[in-house]
Amino acid sequence: MKANLRQERNGNNRSKKRRILWFIVFPLILMIAGGIGYSSYLYSKAKAVANDAFTELNRGDKSKKREKTVQPLKDNVSILIMGVDESEKRKKEYGEAVRTDALLLATINKSDKSIKLLSIPRDSYVYIPSRKKKDKINHAHVFGGVDSTITTVEDFLDVPIDYYVKFNFESFMKIVNTLGGIDMNVPVAFTEQNSSDQAKAIHLEKGYQHLNGEQALALARTRHIDSDYMRGQRQQLVLEAIAKKALSVESVSKLGKLIDAVGTNMKTNLTFDDMMAITKNMMGTQLNMEKTQVKGEDKYIDGVYYYVPDPKELEKTITSLQEHLGVSGSTEHKTIQ
Repeated sequence: MKANLRQERNGNNRSKKRRILWFIVFPLILMIAGGIGYSSYLYSKAKAVANDAFTELNRGDKSKKREKTVQPLKDNVSILIMGVDESEKRKKEYGEAVRTDALLLATINKSDKSIKLLSIPRDSYVYIPSRKKKDKINHAHVFGGVDSTITTVEDFLDVPIDYYVKFNFESFMKIVNTLGGIDMNVPVAFTEQNSSDQAKAIHLEKGYQHLNGEQALALARTRHIDSDYMRGQRQQLVLEAIAKKALSVESVSKLGKLIDAVGTNMKTNLTFDDMMAITKNMMGTQLNMEKTQVKGEDKYIDGVYYYVPDPKELEKTITSLQEHLGVSGSTEHKTIQ
């Protein structure tokens, strides 16, 4: 445990790279589709997939921390991206009571074309309103689904969550397999279960190699070989490999299948027009992206492991997010003029 703590601290000091999750691939596909010959076909296909994926929140289309519903063409917006510990097999066993395996908040400032990507460690010790107690943030989804997760993050970071995008393991594997696999440097040798929870089904050696969907998923989600910080770095490496392959010339002919792969297991309250508005806002300039993470420390509380956010650092993060969104720190956020 001490070695892991030391490794995480050293990692934090060595690098400012933070976790970027694979499920940002969908906007990439939309941007690619706009510049190729059969874009009208892909546009229609992407629109159909987006319509199928649309799932409204119980709260409606307005955050409790907004005075009115945002409009992506005119307003700065936030998107909570969730990767859930879910598959068809797990659904049969647990229903919708699944955890968020990864959590990322993207705030988008349309004026300076900038994005802040905040990684929230899955074991962060926070208050979960649906549980009426403090617990690991990834349990918020177990006790109330997407709405519970959004409420928890809004209270934790004191910013409005306007939109969400939720993916599961199966869509991740389909993306990788549709691309024909990815090539990347595996940083460490390990053995991990597969997506069907079969123990020791995946084994990878250290070094540069070709990975299929199951292998890429195992690399991104394994938690037993090092720290949660290092796990975040592996997820970033996997995303970069996926994005590189998706943007390659050889993948252009696969875009239709890629859209199918992304949409099959995606849920979002973004309409297709919302997606296109955000994409339009961010195109045409050099994208300014800042990657950050909730800072804290590993602790055991009553024998249970948690990641406990540092109060002073959390306050700095909250202020930064509020300024980026142009909102005030109040129960009902107002646009700063």
